[in-house]
Amino acid sequence: MNLPRPVGEQLRDWRVRRRLTQMDLAAIAETSTRHVSFIETGRSLPSRAMLMRLAERLEVPLRERNQLLTAAGLAPMYRESRLDEPALEQARAAVDLVLRGHEPYPALAVDRHWNMVAANRAVLPFLDGAAPQLLQPPINLMRLSLHPQGMAPRIINFGQIRAHLLHNVQRQVDATGDPAQRALYDELAAYPVPAESSGSPPTLADYVAMQLQLRSEHGVLSFISTITVFGTPLDVTLAELAIESFFPADAHTSQVLRSLLPG
Repeated sequence: MNLPRPVGEQLRDWRVRRRLTQMDLAAIAETSTRHVSFIETGRSLPSRAMLMRLAERLEVPLRERNQLLTAAGLAPMYRESRLDEPALEQARAAVDLVLRGHEPYPALAVDRHWNMVAANRAVLPFLDGAAPQLLQPPINLMRLSLHPQGMAPRIINFGQIRAHLLHNVQRQVDATGDPAQRALYDELAAYPVPAESSGSPPTLADYVAMQLQLRSEHGVLSFISTITVFGTPLDVTLAELAIESFFPADAHTSQVLRSLLPG
């Protein structure tokens, strides 16, 4: 069995990942640089209150906060439930309500590894043409989007979308250090790029409102999307859940979507 890494080492890695010095962290955590140094070197163990204060200032995700607590010999604070458990019944109902309420426009919910856990009816028509193996649960949204047998050949501005999605996955890798996220990034980056793909690298404005331009039997469909997360969750699963909602970027797309899913 793998033992957890010492809490001081983990905190140091989070501090470095956030590009903070020990003095920076001590200042925002309202403690002394000496105390931070002693914790990182293992000369002293933080109290639960201090450890949670440091984790909060370092923006450590809930899953990794539990790991810090375990490494410090303390009981984890945040439970991890399945979405179908009674504890998350209200949260799942809220997700379903948001997804249904967004129809006739596509919306879906993904977990921390970009696996689709729920989707509304408007998503299904746009999965047509993808290889069957990419549609086996759990459907990975990033893999489906960038795989040459997925949606990639249908994305007109594939160069921009590819750069945008890889940036999002890399940002998660940087934020969490999750090896599964790193493996996913390496897999996605190795996919061949369709020869007919177009689009210049995304600009800063593109990252604010990136358009997805998709070929379809109804012509070119254009979307922008938003990401919604739960505020102040106390469950690991809920903290890692995100809802992506797609909006039509032009009148033609809006008209097509309404015709495909009337009422």
